Amino acid sequence: MIRRLLSQLAALGAIAAALIVLPATVAQAATCAAPWSSSAVYTGGGTASYEGRNYTAKWWTQNERPGTSDVWADQGACTGGGGGEQPNPSGFVVTEAQFNQMFPNRNPFYTYSGLTAALSSYPGFANTGSDEVKKREAAAFLANVSHETGGLVYIKETNEANYPHYCDWGQPFGCPAGQAAYYGRGPIQLSWNYNYKAAGDALGIDLLNNPYLVEQDASVAWRTGLWYWNTQTGAGSITPHNAIVNGHGFGETIRAINGGLECNGGNPGQVQSRINKFTEFTQILGTTTGSNLSC
Repeated sequence: MIRRLLSQLAALGAIAAALIVLPATVAQAATCAAPWSSSAVYTGGGTASYEGRNYTAKWWTQNERPGTSDVWADQGACTGGGGGEQPNPSGFVVTEAQFNQMFPNRNPFYTYSGLTAALSSYPGFANTGSDEVKKREAAAFLANVSHETGGLVYIKETNEANYPHYCDWGQPFGCPAGQAAYYGRGPIQLSWNYNYKAAGDALGIDLLNNPYLVEQDASVAWRTGLWYWNTQTGAGSITPHNAIVNGHGFGETIRAINGGLECNGGNPGQVQSRINKFTEFTQILGTTTGSNLSC
């Protein structure tokens, strides 16, 4: 009888012990707050989640990633409701909000949708390497674009006196659209009949006979910019795309785009202007500039 009573008491003790530890085994992590966004502004007490953890802002912040800055207080693990940066429906590393922040005075012609539509022509652009490098390449491209177009204000070259100079009659295909039809257009100011021919052939668009498409269709304009960025070396020896993804530095993108006039001391003010814009854009995207910024 005593033995059986002791056995019952032992069983009750085991159940009680299980009841005591049970809450710790089933406790649920907090629900994740809205995902952190690099373009959003957070003030003291503001919350965000990132990579499965909740954070609270201690003071005003923008573009400071949770977990990498003292401005954020880690509130512990969370589940559900996201946890990474707000996904971008376009798949591009630059959100539309960030694009608008970069170009607050842009010409309405240069649409974000036109840019994202053009990405399919060069799928490796801003999509090669680590997230840091992907964002760095996007920042480098858009910084040079900003410099070339006055912040995406100009669609075409403003000095019309130059227009007749961009026809090289030494090319076998000539200038079927006219002597003065191949002036600078688009985000990297595509110019010369042979460049319109090469870009059009690469993109499957007859730009030699109709160069005006570059100033009429935003997606075509962006595609020509990406064509140059991904395939042309200009005064340099590597394309701007390879300069960034292979670690040669932003300076080599300047050399490829306008190195003949700006690099090697040709125009240090213009080079610095490009560097300043690149630095600004990398901060907006939450990435780093890397080394070798100048040419």
